Amino acid sequence: MDTFHIFLFVMTGIAVIVFVALYFVKAGYGMFFDAKWGCPLNNRLGWVLMESPVFVAMLLYWYFSDRRFDIVPFLFFLFFEIHYFQRSFIFPFLLKGKGRMPLGIVLMGITFNVLNACMQGGWIFYFSPADMYTTAWLTTPQFIIGTVVFFGGMFINLHSDYIIRHLRRPGDTAHYLPRGGMFRYVTSANYFGEIVEWTGFAILTWSLSGTVFVVWTFANLVPRANTIYHRYLDEFGDEVRAMRLKRVIPFIY
Repeated sequence: MDTFHIFLFVMTGIAVIVFVALYFVKAGYGMFFDAKWGCPLNNRLGWVLMESPVFVAMLLYWYFSDRRFDIVPFLFFLFFEIHYFQRSFIFPFLLKGKGRMPLGIVLMGITFNVLNACMQGGWIFYFSPADMYTTAWLTTPQFIIGTVVFFGGMFINLHSDYIIRHLRRPGDTAHYLPRGGMFRYVTSANYFGEIVEWTGFAILTWSLSGTVFVVWTFANLVPRANTIYHRYLDEFGDEVRAMRLKRVIPFIY
C-alpha cells in the first residue's frame, strides 16, 4: 500500500509539471497538428491506439481480481469502461475529415492511460479496504452525488463532441465557433464535460486515485482549453467577447 501511495504522489507531481509545461508548449494534435511530434497517423487509428489500452488494462484488473463480482467495484468498473468503450471504439469512427495525429502524442497517451488503469484498477480491485465498498456504499451521498455528476459530465462531453462534429458541411475546411449547449459559456465545452465527469468518478469512489485522475484531467485539458480560447480570439474575437465566453469553466475561467 505504501508503494501504491508513493505512485499516486509521483503521478500528482508529474501532473503539476505537465500543467505548467502545456502553457508554453502546444500539444500538436487536432487543430494544432504539428509533425514535429512524430510520424502522422490517421486520426481514427491514432485515437483507437491511444485510448483502447486503458480499456483493456482495466478489463484485466477486473478479470483477475477476487472482487470482480462485488457489486460496488463492478459498478465502478462498468462506469469507467462505458466511457473508454465510447472513446476507444465509437468516438474515433464518428470523426469527420482527414485529420492526423502524431505518433508521439499517441505514445504519450498510451503511457498515461495504462498508468491510469493501474491507479484506478489497483485501488478499486486490490488496495481499497475489503470492507469499504460494500452494498451499503450504494446509498452513501458520495455514490449518489458522484454518479449524477459523472453521467452529467458524460452527457456534456458527448453533446459537445456532437456539436463540434457538425460544425462543417462535407468538403468544408473552414473553422467555426461552436455554439449551443455549454458552448454558450465556454469555448471548450467538451473539456469541461470531461473534467466534470471524472470529478464525479472521484466523488463516487471517494478515493485518492480518483482525485489524482481529476488532477491529471485538469492539468492536460485546461492549458489546451486556454490555447483554443486564444485561437478563437484571433479568429472570432468580436463574437467571443460579445458572448463573454470563458475558456473551460463557466463564469470563472
